[in-house]
Amino acid sequence: MNKIVKYKLNGKDVEAPEGRLVIEAAKDQGIEIPHYCYHPALGNPGNCRMCIVEVAGAPKPQVSCRTGVREGLEVKTDSDAVKRAQASALELHLVNHPLDCPVCDQSGECGLQDYYMKIGQYSSSVREDKEHKGKRIEAGPHVMLDQERCVLCTRCTRFVDNVTKTHELGIFGMGHNERVEVTPGMTLDNAYSGNVVDICPVGALTDRDFRYKVRVWYLDKTDSICPGCSRGCNISVHANTQRPWHNDGKRVARLKPRVNMDINGHWICDDGRYGFSSLDSDRLGKVLRLSPERAELSWFDAAHEVAAKLKDSSIAVVASGMLSNEDWAAYKALFVDALKVQGHYFTAEPDQLGEEDALLRRKEKVPNLKGAEALGLKSGSFDELKKNLEAGKVKTLYVIERDLTKIWGDKAAGLLAKADMTILQGPNKYALGDSFTYRLPATAYVEEEGHFTNFEGKVQAYKKALAPIGHARPDWDIFALLKKAVIQPAAKVAA
Repeated sequence: MNKIVKYKLNGKDVEAPEGRLVIEAAKDQGIEIPHYCYHPALGNPGNCRMCIVEVAGAPKPQVSCRTGVREGLEVKTDSDAVKRAQASALELHLVNHPLDCPVCDQSGECGLQDYYMKIGQYSSSVREDKEHKGKRIEAGPHVMLDQERCVLCTRCTRFVDNVTKTHELGIFGMGHNERVEVTPGMTLDNAYSGNVVDICPVGALTDRDFRYKVRVWYLDKTDSICPGCSRGCNISVHANTQRPWHNDGKRVARLKPRVNMDINGHWICDDGRYGFSSLDSDRLGKVLRLSPERAELSWFDAAHEVAAKLKDSSIAVVASGMLSNEDWAAYKALFVDALKVQGHYFTAEPDQLGEEDALLRRKEKVPNLKGAEALGLKSGSFDELKKNLEAGKVKTLYVIERDLTKIWGDKAAGLLAKADMTILQGPNKYALGDSFTYRLPATAYVEEEGHFTNFEGKVQAYKKALAPIGHARPDWDIFALLKKAVIQPAAKVAA
């Protein structure tokens, strides 16, 4: 680590590591210096000229993203000269920028808007017409490009050049004709393309999935963990609850990455970013017995009916790596400790495996198989379960948040019919949802709080972003309810 040196910041004596960029050292002191091109994960080309500061002894203002702290340095971020320089740089960025804030999805979280209100509000000195460029360009399956809104900060091109190394974007032309374009013959369709929307400080790159759905100031934001794979990327769930008639009625409007340098850095993959689309579809909200006759039950009645049958049956449990650490602990208490079940099947094959890469994506497309392993739970193979079902050795099949058609394909329905009693527990109905004996509605991860353990053994918390649908309860709560009914069948169980 570099040695600590003393310097002056706006007349105040402060300390920072020698060589730390002034823009970063100032932020450490709670001072945000305006900037566009600088990004902590993408470098500091110094081309936007917004982060101007006044440095004692320097002949002219300096860019803080290229100036390092040194002993005795004197820096001013709020002088009149600095404000004039920043306002002038901002005016140049706005010379050709369209005045379309009312219809721009970036409105409400736009660097141009924010800085204009803080350091702009000038009378324009420009009388010429604006330079018109391309609009509504489909850069890729997830990203829309508006060249007129671009401030040429080059964050997006540096991302595809230095992070994904896929080179789908570039800066083309010169002078007023300079613009961001999709590289000829290419499409912005890499596995991390949505990140260019996050790092764009203006509305030049917008999310095609989110465009014109809901204004950002109506979104509720909750810290969470991406359940898309075993990496455990830190995310923020942006929920649409204040105006439910927006966003086509969907409660989750978008997912955004949260910075965690030990897990995902600044990024998330597109699989995780757009994996919430089916969150509210085909949801289970009622506690149901489907056979021999269909009936809606209370949790109390369902717990005692199911518990009575579980105690006298040979059971196999198909579980999901979506279960939290709290769920796995309650799972073990019910199925291992109370019911002495031998057949547990939660391995991530074959329906929960997918592509992985050297950046973030992991092959296991569930977040918490490590949580089960930490409790000593071991999984059998689905081939073994198939043989046991075909041989009639399994009388009760308990399925927790798994789609059997993704495991066994067309044979799933026939195998399900081999068991005398079947139970589906989870948020979604899935293809065979009407073929079970009982359906127990469980909460989705955004409707509960808990912890996931990622592939490296790091335990991370996620928070509740939305209310449960219908009578859904967390999986751990359902397991605890059943365990109480198993141990004390005559006792009243809180519903």
